[in-house]
Amino acid sequence: MQWLIDLFMESGVPGEWAPALVKWVATLGVICISVFVNYLAKNLIVRVLHLFIRKSKIKWDDKLAQRKVLHKLSHLAPIIVLSRFLPVIWGVQSDGGKIIESGIKIYITVIVLMVVDSLLGALQDIYRGFKWSKQVPIKSFLQVFKLIVFFIGGLYIVATIMDKNPAVLFGSLGALTAVLMLVFKDAILGLTAGIQLTTNRMLAIGDWLEMPKYGADGDVLEITLTTVKVQNWDNTITTIPTYALISDAFKNWRGMTESDGRRIKRSLYLDISTIRFCDEEMLERFSKIQFIKEYIDQTKQELKT
Repeated sequence: MQWLIDLFMESGVPGEWAPALVKWVATLGVICISVFVNYLAKNLIVRVLHLFIRKSKIKWDDKLAQRKVLHKLSHLAPIIVLSRFLPVIWGVQSDGGKIIESGIKIYITVIVLMVVDSLLGALQDIYRGFKWSKQVPIKSFLQVFKLIVFFIGGLYIVATIMDKNPAVLFGSLGALTAVLMLVFKDAILGLTAGIQLTTNRMLAIGDWLEMPKYGADGDVLEITLTTVKVQNWDNTITTIPTYALISDAFKNWRGMTESDGRRIKRSLYLDISTIRFCDEEMLERFSKIQFIKEYIDQTKQELKT
């Protein structure tokens, strides 16, 4: 740094301007390097890794590529360069250095949250490939974990902006418990209902659900933290709160589906004045009907004996 200051002063830059000018020039140089590193990470490293993923026989890594996990991880490459050099240029204890350090922490936190979100999405896609995924859906549990991670990340960002210790901010949440319970009421109820539905196998993806109160009569498409999505037989979509499946009654036709049959009830109206015993003429006429001929012959034989 000092040799740059001397170089600028020798070039005719006033002595009081030289240190500030050197900082901005060095900052611009570091930013250019970080942009190059970012380009290198996205257009070389990530592309090469995606090429290996496409050629590999392993299936789960394809889900990581589809969810752009590696692409989002590559956002950390430029910030590593910035976090290594900018605090040194501006001074760790200076106001500028503190602002830069806070910005770097917030940026890293946002990237980590993005990566966690993509990883959980890839995990859900991988889990769907197993046979038992319809019987034990995990989307609601992943949503709870994601909610917790994002909540912690948000608090850390707020603590960084306020220049407070995150532990102090977490400790102060005790007074806001009632407010948090109100805000996350649906999520808490949905989590409780999801655990009961999954552990007791009350409902699974693909089941035929009938719930007249909500106008639902069709196949279950998705079970999430707060809602259950049902596709009715007319192809309309009904959304039911998850906790409603615990508090209200519903009919699951899974047993009928697994039995490979279906019971159909229909009303049959008969005119009682037309009911009478069969005479020989009627029996002879009915004997010509293929489906009841054997029964009539067998009954006649039994009556003769």
